[in-house]
Amino acid sequence: MLTQQLKKRSVHRAKIIRGQLDGLIKAIEREEYCPELLEQSLSIQRSLKSLDAFLLENHLISHVREQMRDSKKVKKAVGELIRIYTLSNK
Repeated sequence: MLTQQLKKRSVHRAKIIRGQLDGLIKAIEREEYCPELLEQSLSIQRSLKSLDAFLLENHLISHVREQMRDSKKVKKAVGELIRIYTLSNK
């Protein structure tokens, strides 16, 4: 479950990203200059990383903290974090 503050920040960030994507689509349709398209795309990627940080923060604060208190769930928590780490480095 997301904390209310992180939920609000995450939804806000996701809406910004949606707007950025809409802008990029329109720019592609207008056949804008490639470096400008790439700048917009890279900006979206940075925004997604910011959203990822919000979501990871929430996961660590809520779920991982609880899982680490239960010896039966420690392996699951570690596995989830390793999977996230691996995906973020591909």
